[in-house]
Amino acid sequence: MAKYRKLGRTSSQRKALIRNQVTALLNNGKIVTTEAKAKEIRKVAEGLIAMAVKEKDNFEEVTVKAKVARKDKDGKRVKEVVDGKKVTVYDEVDKKIKKDMASRLHARREMLKVLYPVKEVPTAAAGRKKNTKEVDLVEKLFSEIAPKYADRNGGYTRIVKIGQRKGDAAMEVLIELV
Repeated sequence: MAKYRKLGRTSSQRKALIRNQVTALLNNGKIVTTEAKAKEIRKVAEGLIAMAVKEKDNFEEVTVKAKVARKDKDGKRVKEVVDGKKVTVYDEVDKKIKKDMASRLHARREMLKVLYPVKEVPTAAAGRKKNTKEVDLVEKLFSEIAPKYADRNGGYTRIVKIGQRKGDAAMEVLIELV
């Protein structure tokens, strides 16, 4: 017997489906799907959350020097003429960054293997490419989701049965983060 549900798909299709639905679940907090898919999604999602909970505080604050372009009152870069060419003026500033320890970096890369990149489009300016912004789901896992479940030993998701789907009578469920 198999240790997982095949969901009537080839292995590449099944992997893509699970990755897509896990990404949607972690991004939105809940999704509606069939019962068999939800049980497979739960395995992957709970593994990712457990990894995030384990590694959430495994970093160090480091101060680095960074070059930042000087800006004028309108927010545009200040340029000066050097040898007949316009050159942007840069200032050095100290920035504090989080430097991952080795195990947290490994966990981050393992999460990136599963999660797809997500773009967030604001409803007011939909259809404009410049208004979209990339959502860092791994950072969301570490900073928002992991602290919420820090005192919990597993059971990060809940499956609630909704009823049968009208077309094919498949059992539909709502899978959500607890």
